[in-house]
Amino acid sequence: MLIAVFVIALLSSLVVGMLQMNTEEIQLMQNCIYASQAMAVAEAGLNDALSKIRTDDKWKSGFTDKSFGSHSYTVKVSGKLPGLTIESTGTSSQGFVARVAADVTVGTVDPYVIRIDGLRINE
Repeated sequence: MLIAVFVIALLSSLVVGMLQMNTEEIQLMQNCIYASQAMAVAEAGLNDALSKIRTDDKWKSGFTDKSFGSHSYTVKVSGKLPGLTIESTGTSSQGFVARVAADVTVGTVDPYVIRIDGLRINE
C-alpha cells in the first residue's frame, strides 16, 4: 500500500510538471505571435509612408497612432531630400511593440522611385 501511494505521488508530480511545461510553451507561442503581429504592423506603417512619398516627395508629416485593424502604428520621417529616414513603430492590441527604420533615397521624377539603402529592425 505504501508503494502504491508513493507511485501515485510520483506520477502526480510528473503530470503537474508536464502541464506546467505545456502552459509555458503556450505562453511563449502566444508571445511570438503577438511580437510578429507588432512587426507586421510596423512594416505596414513603413509601407504606408513609402506610398505617400511615392506620390508626394515633400510629404514628411508622418502618422501618429494610425489604426491598423485592432493595432496601430506611428511613423516619423526625417532628413532632407534625396535621403530620408523613415521610422515606424507598430503596437499590437496586446501591447507588444516593434520598430522598423529605413534609410531611403528618393528619385527626382514623379512617380518618385524609392531605394531602400538600409533597413534596421528593433534597434
